[in-house]
Amino acid sequence: MSKIISRGAEAIILEDKEGKKDIVKKQRIKKSYRIPEIDEKLRKYRTRTEARIIEKLQNIINVPKIIKIDENLREIDMEFIDGKKLSDHLDNLADKEAVCRQIGEQIAKLHDLGIIHGDLTTSNIILKDNKVYFIDFGLSFMSSSIEDKAVDLHLLRQALEAKHFKYWHILFSSVKEGYKKSKHFDEVMKRFEKVEKRGRYKSQI
Repeated sequence: MSKIISRGAEAIILEDKEGKKDIVKKQRIKKSYRIPEIDEKLRKYRTRTEARIIEKLQNIINVPKIIKIDENLREIDMEFIDGKKLSDHLDNLADKEAVCRQIGEQIAKLHDLGIIHGDLTTSNIILKDNKVYFIDFGLSFMSSSIEDKAVDLHLLRQALEAKHFKYWHILFSSVKEGYKKSKHFDEVMKRFEKVEKRGRYKSQI
């Protein structure tokens, strides 16, 4: 029997069984405020895009394996990653800086492949067997834009400050250390500084 493990703005996440294995079923929910025809097309498009991006990342970074895609039902069945959600556990890890360096290295691979996650928070990163797994690519998209990569990192920096405020400085420094593996590191970090300044300016208005 399925049970809801998460309910977001875009989708419901259920834990289900396939034989003896636990799987995750992601169902994109209808939006009553959209014109029905547009809602159907948008949910179908986002389901297809998310599945394609996760499949593209197989063997590049740690992501769940896709089991089944049903565009008509707007569903994706994926491997269940049985680990620790970093939003709940990162602060208490003895090797938190090493984990964040690993996060930075994985983001570097993601960005060098031209993929923007779009929702980089520790709620969407799971630690299993000392490896970080990225989940929830519902807002992800393809882009080689330096601006998009900088904004992706900016969102993670904000998430660390909000959720892990005691350690966010050293955690994000470790992320940047890992991100040095990106071939566009210098360009992205220069743009990141501009994005940060824009964010600070807006918060003061």
